[in-house]
Amino acid sequence: MKYRTLGRTGIQVSPYCLGAMMFGAIGNPDHDDSIRIIHKALDSGINFIDTADVYSRGESEEIVGKALKGRRDNVVLATKVNGTMGEDPNQRGTSRRWIMTAVEDSLRRLGTDHIDLYQLHRLDDTVDLEDTLSALTDLVRSGKVRAVGSSAFPASTIVEAQWIAESRGLQRLRTEQPAYSILDRGIEREILPIAQKYGIGTLVWSPLAQGMLTGRYRKGQQADTHRGGLFKHYRDERRLDAVEQLIPLAERSGIKLTHLAMAFAVSHPGVTSAIIGPRTMGHLDDLLAGADTTLDDALLDEIDAIVAPGTDVGRLDMAYKPQALQQVGLRRRTLEERPAA
Repeated sequence: MKYRTLGRTGIQVSPYCLGAMMFGAIGNPDHDDSIRIIHKALDSGINFIDTADVYSRGESEEIVGKALKGRRDNVVLATKVNGTMGEDPNQRGTSRRWIMTAVEDSLRRLGTDHIDLYQLHRLDDTVDLEDTLSALTDLVRSGKVRAVGSSAFPASTIVEAQWIAESRGLQRLRTEQPAYSILDRGIEREILPIAQKYGIGTLVWSPLAQGMLTGRYRKGQQADTHRGGLFKHYRDERRLDAVEQLIPLAERSGIKLTHLAMAFAVSHPGVTSAIIGPRTMGHLDDLLAGADTTLDDALLDEIDAIVAPGTDVGRLDMAYKPQALQQVGLRRRTLEERPAA
């Protein structure tokens, strides 16, 4: 594989990053099989693994830790913090209190003394961003973490974090992990240009659009996988219409749809790595078979004609939604404040 530099960290990573969300109870509960998948990915040249404490409540990190015994030094290991990890209300978020506890838990589960990339899994609006960056800075200075990043942050917060880090002498966010696929191109408007401007590496998730770009989900057909009933976008007519146009395009080009989707994701100059999330060895084998696929300008132009640059076809269920939209009270005046009729 041709390795790429992760932002301005100097760390060399593969253009495919092995996502470990599917290892554990929510995906593949067989630890030995999951470990074999990880080893196959490493043997193929992938040197970048991304997981999170919340994936199967720590089980994913435990599986990754087992798989990396004896191989840790040659792997760029990333994990994340913020998800709910217990019944206690303080066992989540990005407060200093929780970060300092969560990192120790992740280190123990991963069986390592350091994390190469520690990411804020989502924006926590309840915490002062300066306090969070201060805690992450202490982790870097202690040697427990090598670099820090974010996931699914809005462009404004990424810029704010850069300003806070510079003005307060704190660690900068060195990476961002946004959703990106042929069907989800919104980050081309601001996120990717900002990442390029500030030298931020990007590891994009869901390059197969939650499985829609595998060709398994067709218009007029019932979704029949374990995820089909969970995500409404499998029944989104706009997304299905786009897929129906992409399938014949891939066929005419002699490229499998999954390979077309992955090649598209890593073709943007602002993308460092695309996260693949195989649940089975077959899934991994298929993705590895297309690792050398490249798309010429003519083919990229045809994709642009189906899904315009900078647009999202529908919205992913897990995409970032600001509190200003989630909380009614933040977008409506109280009855007392409203002008009289």
